[in-house]
Amino acid sequence: MATGNSPLLSRRLRICNSRKLVYNRSRCECSITCWFPLLACTGRDKSKIMQYNSHATNQDIVSEINFWCDSDATSYPIADKTRSVNVAYEELIGKIINADGTWQYDDTNYSNLPRGKGTLVEGQEWYSFASEYLKIEEIHILTTGNLYQKIPQIDNEVLGELSWEEYFGRDSSGNALKGFPLYYDILGDSIRLGPTPTSTQVTLTNGIQIVFKRTADLFTTTDTTQEPGLPSLYHVLLAYKAALPYCMKYKKENVSSLLRLIGSDNSRDPYYGGMTLDLIKHYSKRNPDNRPIMTMKRINHI
Repeated sequence: MATGNSPLLSRRLRICNSRKLVYNRSRCECSITCWFPLLACTGRDKSKIMQYNSHATNQDIVSEINFWCDSDATSYPIADKTRSVNVAYEELIGKIINADGTWQYDDTNYSNLPRGKGTLVEGQEWYSFASEYLKIEEIHILTTGNLYQKIPQIDNEVLGELSWEEYFGRDSSGNALKGFPLYYDILGDSIRLGPTPTSTQVTLTNGIQIVFKRTADLFTTTDTTQEPGLPSLYHVLLAYKAALPYCMKYKKENVSSLLRLIGSDNSRDPYYGGMTLDLIKHYSKRNPDNRPIMTMKRINHI
């Protein structure tokens, strides 16, 4: 640990002063090098995987929050920290889902794939799905040959001037006509199939498969070793975002530093850049096997 007026400490102080930062000498745990993420020396290795709580040497998200907030379990209770972390987590997941490329995001804490199956009912149009499905990506219907066939979402060009009922038809009793579903539509948390399924053309048991995007596997107050389902480089971002509301009330001198560390993906934001923008860029460009290629467009000359 650097002490006294060593050249290393003097260099750190000069860097902090040149950037108008506050160097917390009593808390710096650096030995040889110090990490300056544009803003402040925290004496911590930000490239490490961070579990949620109770790490043997305090390399965890809760300890990082306490570090910035100068807090403990009494002044900033674990229930409040967990709520703030989860709010930040879901906010980042929303940004990631809007930005991810051909390699789709899913929280690495989940042990199953983001797919759900349900049983179809003869002649039934509407089916509800779980609220944790943030976005429906694909709908598959199980054929009588035991193969899932993808069906498209209907659009107005298909319907034209017709209503759903007119397009897919009704029998003399007003019931929807049955067959193999060719299209689906979504309203709220429900899926509508047209035509409605029938056992002569569809395997009803586990007859619908939904490919979806889901929210993160959120933390609970009792979690310890669980890690965020994000690249390890950005685990600490959750701590920064969870520390910010507390610091805005009780540690205002740290707010500017946290805002610059967190950054923004909005180019009009004065804090544009930082870890948030880096995270969004990571997910928007993370499929190395699918590279954009420039091609010539043919022009017809008359």
